[in-house]
Parts: sequence; C-alpha cells; structure tokens
Amino acid sequence: MGERRTWADKKTEIMSRPGAGAAYEAARVRFELGEAVRLRREQLGLTQAELAERTGLKQPAVARFEAGGTMPTIPMLERLAEALEMRLSVQFQPLREAS
Repeated sequence: MGERRTWADKKTEIMSRPGAGAAYEAARVRFELGEAVRLRREQLGLTQAELAERTGLKQPAVARFEAGGTMPTIPMLERLAEALEMRLSVQFQPLREAS
C-alpha cells in the first residue's frame, strides 16, 4: 500500500496539472452563480418550479443550474435576473483583486 496523503497534498498535485486552474475557476463561477440564484429564489419564496415557469425553463434545468452543473449564457442570466426581480451586473476584476 502507498503512503497516505493529506487532502492539501492531493489538491496541490491535482492543481499542478495542465488546465486544472482554469477548470477549477470555471467550476467556482458556476457554483457561485447557482448559489446566488438559489438564495434569491428562496428570499422571494419561490420554488424551483415557479422560477422555471418565470424563465421559460423546466424545473430540472433550474435544479442543475443551482447545483453549479451548467454554465449559463448572458441571455440566460438576464432571464434569471428579471425573474428574480434583480438587475444583472457583469464586471471584470484584475486577478490580484479577484477572490
């Protein structure tokens, strides 16, 4: 059997692979967008089905989005923002300031 490693060691190994940083960043963005939609939907007291109806989506698509399973287009984000009674704001940040 091999030597047991910590999660930090394993993560370092994975992140050192070519393309891993970009894949991690894309996953982070999807997760954060999904979480923001879920939190706002819950604030409004909407179900996933109700949000789906407002956006012209099906409930499973809303569930996948909220779970970070899909990367939306700008038009999709605009539809979600309108359905959630919000204004979409997209911005670029210098890498050193982004978190």
